[in-house]
Amino acid sequence: MWACNCHNLRVKSVSGWLRFWVESVEFGVLIDGSELGIEMVFDGRIRLCWVLFRVVFLIIFAVAASFRANAFTGTYGINYGRIADNIPSPDKVVELLRADKIKNVRIFDFDHSVLDAFSGTGLELVVGLPNGYLSNMSSSPANALDWVKQNIVAFLPATCIVGIAVGNEVLGGSDQELWGDLYGAVTNIYNATKQLNIDGIVQISTSHSSGVFNNSYPPSSGTFNSDLMQYMKPLLKFFSQIGSPFCLNAYPFLAYMSDPDNIDINYALFQKTSGIYDNVTGLHYDNMLDAQIDAAYAALEDAGFGKMEVIITETGWASHGDQDEAAATVENARTYNYNLRKRLALRKGTPLRPKILLKVYVFALFNEDDKPGPTSERNFGLFEPNGSITYNIGFKGLQSSAVAKGHGADGWVRRYSSSWLACTLALFLLFRP
Repeated sequence: MWACNCHNLRVKSVSGWLRFWVESVEFGVLIDGSELGIEMVFDGRIRLCWVLFRVVFLIIFAVAASFRANAFTGTYGINYGRIADNIPSPDKVVELLRADKIKNVRIFDFDHSVLDAFSGTGLELVVGLPNGYLSNMSSSPANALDWVKQNIVAFLPATCIVGIAVGNEVLGGSDQELWGDLYGAVTNIYNATKQLNIDGIVQISTSHSSGVFNNSYPPSSGTFNSDLMQYMKPLLKFFSQIGSPFCLNAYPFLAYMSDPDNIDINYALFQKTSGIYDNVTGLHYDNMLDAQIDAAYAALEDAGFGKMEVIITETGWASHGDQDEAAATVENARTYNYNLRKRLALRKGTPLRPKILLKVYVFALFNEDDKPGPTSERNFGLFEPNGSITYNIGFKGLQSSAVAKGHGADGWVRRYSSSWLACTLALFLLFRP
């Protein structure tokens, strides 16, 4: 029986050399002579092979540990909100997502029934740490460590948790006390993942609203709100160091409704339009979402973080609204979400960052009938409570033939399957007669 227990394995590059730091390694062979009925003696050849195998094994895991966490596969994801009393159970939601091949999923909390339902499915999940927990996490590294142990590590690897979203739209929000808590919560949660050796597979991030910008039109004039910079800049510096993206919730729907007299709705809906020209960069924009993203890139560059990637963590269009929300119609919602899928299928970036693949989480999976606020807030869903489609953008919805939940740590293990295969082949070649 082989027994292997490797901890805190890291690869770092210093002056071009690859060095390994193995803080504690227990690696050996356990042989139960009473069960085997033989006495195994290692000769010189087997000892040499064993040493070589250990080297190969450590290299493979060291390379895997050196990768920075990446919380997104492909271009399309969805937000799974649950502020409702009529939506399907988590198990049914898994069937729905798999039936329509939606792999990237964000939730806004860490409900264990959801984490259990996603076990063995291969769906890649970003777990939310709600704003109400930020003060507690910021004040105590021990609290952050306990939270990560109980709500992340306890479900790995069977549930493919690829990210933790620490708070949502905190900076620029109404609770200014949280502005100062965000950085401490982010760093403590990250340090907990590092201490528990999952920082290479679980990415730490936080999402921002458009309220963090002082200006965003034209895109080249994008800058951050000066009142937020004392909180934003340390956060950006830390995310830059650990390789996390700038996460933005961008809603052309809200931008259009704020100024319908001066914004062409076709521009907001990815429809044919003359668009806008940015005279500073000379770039043309045929849709508002691209312009919003490039305004974020401009703000990042102005703040000194021009190489940071921007990911859209929320965008969508309401299908129903109040009397003063005339743009919230089923047809407009269908048009926006259908054209967004077409836009993402092009697998290209924005005019300012054409080589950086655009990645988007759509809001939302279901209408959430218990959400407060205007009627539009409760009508962003792509699917009805019974799993059927709200409108046709190419999804099938939940059908009787939907794929059943699989078993095993499909998603997480698949990421490292090549490493396991290489290690197995090395063992076979070294020990064959």
